[in-house]
Amino acid sequence: MQLPRWWELGDPCAWTGRGLGTRRMSPATTGTFLLTGEISNDPITFNTNLMGYPDRPGWLRYIQRTPYSDGVLYGSPTADNVGKPTIIEITAYNRRTFETARHNLIINIMSAEDFPLPYQAEFFIKNMNVEEMLASEVLGDFLGAVKNVWQPERLNAINITSALDRGGRVPLPINDLKEGVYVMVGADVPFSSCLREVENPQNQLRCSQEMEPVITCDKKFRTQFYIDWCKISLVDKTKQVSTYQEVIRGEGILPDGGEYKPPSDSLKSRDYYTDFLITLAVPSAVALVLFLILAYIMCCRREGVEKRNMQTPDIQLVHHSAIQKSTKELRDMSKNREIAWPLSTLPVFHPVTGEIVPPLHTDNYDSTNMPLMQTQQNLPHQTQIPQQQTTGEY
Repeated sequence: MQLPRWWELGDPCAWTGRGLGTRRMSPATTGTFLLTGEISNDPITFNTNLMGYPDRPGWLRYIQRTPYSDGVLYGSPTADNVGKPTIIEITAYNRRTFETARHNLIINIMSAEDFPLPYQAEFFIKNMNVEEMLASEVLGDFLGAVKNVWQPERLNAINITSALDRGGRVPLPINDLKEGVYVMVGADVPFSSCLREVENPQNQLRCSQEMEPVITCDKKFRTQFYIDWCKISLVDKTKQVSTYQEVIRGEGILPDGGEYKPPSDSLKSRDYYTDFLITLAVPSAVALVLFLILAYIMCCRREGVEKRNMQTPDIQLVHHSAIQKSTKELRDMSKNREIAWPLSTLPVFHPVTGEIVPPLHTDNYDSTNMPLMQTQQNLPHQTQIPQQQTTGEY
């Protein structure tokens, strides 16, 4: 596998014989490094990290859409990183041949106090992704359009951030929608009147109603860049007042009491035996009293229960005797045949002839063997219901 080629958009990195690339940056600029593989169609992915650490510095970002696309390493260092060389380990993986290659990129961050850019404007470009904006020709065209509107002597791109890093949504894969990108530029002259038009009340009202403001210089960007003028931010660092206040010693601050003097080792010993006994004796005494009260209630107050238990056998015997007497009476009644028949068995009139019909049960009929329900049989005295004749017989 051929070693990958590394370029920095704008000025190429100066590679040494050991494969170390050196790049100088300042907090007032955005550094962009394009990571691309050999001239082939092999899928190659890149892994970047700070030497000795598993991840990159907080100000440095990396993006690669697919293994067949180029990787972009970009970011803007802060003032805390000035004077500290940053070594980035870049490892390339060939997904087809499984070969790897590694290079080290040294970034020297210099101070930007010699070239201050106090006037900063941040634009939101809706029709661009971050990797598209980081291309040298695209970023150059955008800075050229801003320079025509602003007319500064010095103009630099300070920060480039994807809209997703600002809490934006991933666009739907329709109509070639883009994620959007924030571009902050800095200049050494005050803002132009065109940029100030966003701050007038009419445009602020239109932005609150989700309408596009009327900007006279928008046509200079519209050919290539769709700018959301409602999200533009203008920062004038010359008018920012420092929030640092010197501490003034007053009544609220205690005077200096000298060095701390710890207590001596000769402390008076204290006996905790009495405290220990009190801590255990009081809860134990309360628990004992409660136990005695409960034992008295459960064991000594059982007279009513014993009386009820003594009366229970007599009641059960009486109840059992009553059941036996009732059972005997029922058996005697079933054997006695001279008892009057129920009304349902007395003679009734025939519904057709009017004659008296004798009861269904004769005197010698054993009622103990009679089923609960009579079967549907033609008994001797059962009335026959005439059946309807069919039409064919007439």
